[in-house]
Amino acid sequence: MTPSLSELEAWFVTGSQHLYGDETIRHVDEHARHIAASLDRSPDVPVRIVPRPVVTSPEAIAGLLQEADAAPACIGVVAWMHTFSPAKMWIAGLTNLRKPLVHLHTQYNRDLPWAEIDMDFMNLNQAAHGDREFAFIQTRLRRGRKTIVGHWEDPAVASRLGWWARAAAGWHEAHHLRIARFGDNMREVAVTEGDKVEAQARLGFSVNGFGVSDLVERVDAVEEATVDELAGAYEDEYDVAPALRRGGERHDELRVAARIEGALRSFVVDGGFGAFTDTFEDLGGLRQLPGIGVQRLMADGYGFGAEGDWKAAALVRVLKVMAEGLHGGTSFMEDYTYHLGGPIPEVLGAHMLEVCPSIATGRPSCEIHPLSIGGRSDPVRLVFDAAAGPGVVVGLVDLGDRFRLIANEMEIVPPDAPLPRLPVARAVWRPRPDLGTAAEAWLTAGGPHHTALTTSLPLEPLIDFAEIADLELLTIDAATNAYRFKQELRWNQAYYFVNRGP
Repeated sequence: MTPSLSELEAWFVTGSQHLYGDETIRHVDEHARHIAASLDRSPDVPVRIVPRPVVTSPEAIAGLLQEADAAPACIGVVAWMHTFSPAKMWIAGLTNLRKPLVHLHTQYNRDLPWAEIDMDFMNLNQAAHGDREFAFIQTRLRRGRKTIVGHWEDPAVASRLGWWARAAAGWHEAHHLRIARFGDNMREVAVTEGDKVEAQARLGFSVNGFGVSDLVERVDAVEEATVDELAGAYEDEYDVAPALRRGGERHDELRVAARIEGALRSFVVDGGFGAFTDTFEDLGGLRQLPGIGVQRLMADGYGFGAEGDWKAAALVRVLKVMAEGLHGGTSFMEDYTYHLGGPIPEVLGAHMLEVCPSIATGRPSCEIHPLSIGGRSDPVRLVFDAAAGPGVVVGLVDLGDRFRLIANEMEIVPPDAPLPRLPVARAVWRPRPDLGTAAEAWLTAGGPHHTALTTSLPLEPLIDFAEIADLELLTIDAATNAYRFKQELRWNQAYYFVNRGP
């Protein structure tokens, strides 16, 4: 697993030029360090903001940005032009910079000291046009970035910078993410397929296949003490069904589930994997389809995708990294069935077993029930309802010529009535703007049936992530109109054809 957000950093880079003299540059440096320290202290900014020396020449700019690319803890660059900084000096540095960039358009003073302004003040406080010069060269070079406008003491500025930092941390994670894939895709399924080489080239993460026999070997090697510890944790942390408790007639099957969890944990930890997949069509010597073990690993931050869906597994892990420390949770999810009646049409989301308890309301119950798919013994799983509140469902698809990210805002609500016979974890939600429009847009965009559901992140960091990754992003929200959405798809098709890379 990669470092926590508090161990990562964004470099605060301030531009100027030698023309103004040493005294002005000294003030520029002092002001930049003051701003960086203030942003670093903000509770909305989850990474360290590290001030770097003021850059005033092409060589200094290129060298500093090259250092940023090479620094393992640096997730990106925050750039600000306190004075005028001739933008041709930035061409080499920006052309070669690989890490995310945010352009902070601010100035040191919030209010103008009208009676005291002289030319010394004007020479020092030139961000209003210095940043325009910098913005031009970014646009001229077609450099993707986020632009934040406002005074650095405004909480809204820190909030937007914080969302960008989370998106940059997600991009950082994607480039360190290894996904273990036990078995292959569910047979004959299209959307879970894709180009894993292109995904690694474009998005950074690698997908590595393993036989289920590799996992079975781990299951057989799990020590009884580990099984005892995990079975005890189940009874401590969840409402365990009487039949599964110590002394119950099905306790041995709880221990089987614990043994599978122990094997999964040792495999992903020893292999340095941050996400994994399995499929019920390839269980080999496993006695159960992994259920509670998958759920608990997701709760600990791992990504997961069922039926070999490595794109969903990567997405769950990246969003979990982006959401570190925030209220709510992130889970693998599937739009399973609809309630099309009143008062408001809703989606019932679930999966066979694998929904993360980070989104649960209350204390989950640990239960065992038959599963008609997979041909193995009854699997142990956690059962719960998702906590009510706002969220986003996000899907990643491979269109052949590019990857597409689709995000739908929604509101999780309590089920309209109890679900006593549905023995899986589930979430009921109302898509925005409404189920009909949202589903039409999702289907028109070719959205997947496997998604990542997050109740921790709004759309803004997802927009930032798509900008950083140069991903097509389609958002479905309260303002979505089906006709305009189709038009956007047509425009995007032309845009990405013209701008596709090598």
